[in-house]
Amino acid sequence: MLAGSSRLGASCVAGREFIEATMPGFRAKRRVHHSADQMFDLVADVERYPEFVPLCQRHTIASRKKCCGSEILMTDMTVAYRNFRETHRSRVTLDRANGRILVESGDGPLRRLRTLWTFQPRNDDSCDVGFDLTYELASQTLAWLLGGVFDAAFSRFVQAFERRADIVYGRRERPLYLDRQIRKSSMQKLPTTIDLRANSML
Repeated sequence: MLAGSSRLGASCVAGREFIEATMPGFRAKRRVHHSADQMFDLVADVERYPEFVPLCQRHTIASRKKCCGSEILMTDMTVAYRNFRETHRSRVTLDRANGRILVESGDGPLRRLRTLWTFQPRNDDSCDVGFDLTYELASQTLAWLLGGVFDAAFSRFVQAFERRADIVYGRRERPLYLDRQIRKSSMQKLPTTIDLRANSML
């Protein structure tokens, strides 16, 4: 019985890993000239997202609680583009002690969304910011209609937060590009790398 349960568990994990591997996603790592605490606070301040995050029209906190040293937020984010407007709920885990923010959702236009932010201090005024996002839209129709729009928005998230940090905390020396953003897509044949230095935003 235990062996069977183990095989079933391994099969479920393998299946989940396969699904996540075939989902569209973005990954980036950048050194920014702001502290890890400052960047953590910026990403954790979800109610300010409509001021600078692509496609975000509204973002509110429905509930907040403490759990095992982390803070758990349940948030409602409204995504808008032309005539499209949908709201989805996310679970946001703020783990300041380990420099991690995890966002998970399976609601509204998104069948799955997982975003992991990491913040690694380098010295008093700089840190490495990691961004790892995978997502799947709720239907093939949405993927066909809005896949490119979501791709363009997500590909500019790190830039949007970096520019916001420069506004809130003051602009410093231009960041060192550690990695280029990797694009993994099962929906469209897109270039496998995206230049993070593009300046345009939706």
